[in-house]
Amino acid sequence: MEKNYEIVLEFVKDISSETKNAETFIYVKENLKRYNLNIDINSLALKNQLIEVNTKLTFDDKSENENKSFFFINYATIIKINNMDDRKAVEKIILCDLQNEIYPRVEKAFLDVLKVSGFKELEIETKIDFEKLYKEKFN
Repeated sequence: MEKNYEIVLEFVKDISSETKNAETFIYVKENLKRYNLNIDINSLALKNQLIEVNTKLTFDDKSENENKSFFFINYATIIKINNMDDRKAVEKIILCDLQNEIYPRVEKAFLDVLKVSGFKELEIETKIDFEKLYKEKFN
């Protein structure tokens, strides 16, 4: 199947691993199961049929506990879409097709930072089904 878009540029726009002290670090390592992965995707139209797509992953603990870390990445992708007239097709490219292509790189960059931050055993077990998410949102 031919792609209706081209990736022009991709880069880590923002990345963060915040752990306030050693006590927090030890607590978080023992309680990683409390952490959830959240994803947010937004886009911004640029000139010349270009779109900036920001794929943001947050891995955090929503509890009220003070001993917690915060992990975040904003992965920016600049894409060129050949036909921007079909709004539904553009939405599918941004939310599904592009995500399926870039997500392995986003996840690897995110996990690399977490591992360097001391969380070497951390793996993201939940694989995101972008096709399913897209269909749930728009059908």
